[in-house]
Amino acid sequence: MMKHLFAGLCLTLCAGVSSAAAPIEKIQNMLAKPKMLCGRFDQSKQLSGMKKPLLSNGRFCVVNGKGVLWRTLQPFPSTLRLTRDEIVQFQGERVATRLDAKQEPTVRMINSVLFSLLSGDLSQLQSLFEVDGSADAKSWRVALKAREPALAKAIGDISLEGGSYVNNITLSEASGDKTNIVFSAIQTGETAMLAEEAALF
Repeated sequence: MMKHLFAGLCLTLCAGVSSAAAPIEKIQNMLAKPKMLCGRFDQSKQLSGMKKPLLSNGRFCVVNGKGVLWRTLQPFPSTLRLTRDEIVQFQGERVATRLDAKQEPTVRMINSVLFSLLSGDLSQLQSLFEVDGSADAKSWRVALKAREPALAKAIGDISLEGGSYVNNITLSEASGDKTNIVFSAIQTGETAMLAEEAALF
């Protein structure tokens, strides 16, 4: 759950900001920085020892100052809401799981990194990640490797690709499992979020 949250949610909006050792200024200038960003995700998770990947898709929204909403639509409906203080998983309208950042060290660490990204605070990110990256005229690529064992265990290694927005995230775990998330149909502004999504904030 932590791996999915961090890779799929936090970095959706702000991956370029995390490229501390990469060509930061160029990537930041390329990235759009809307207050609200919604779109479609298609996720493929390849488990070590299994031939066929696990496929899922749905919608995501990132709202600056509020948090992130991750709605899996296929194969099984599920919704995650991440804010500064907690991570909540919904099954329908019912709260299935609630993790308090004050009580869960991993949640607190991941939330701290998320909101460092949202606020553009690179100092903490530089201490937590080894970063490599490159950029050309229209696209960029960034690789993040966690320095802290606890963070590395929680999220693995992350690579990102994009242009004006993050287009692709790949998460590689020590176990050999690999998750790839592709983002598309990006919309920004007040009309990007559906009414039922806004109600969950």
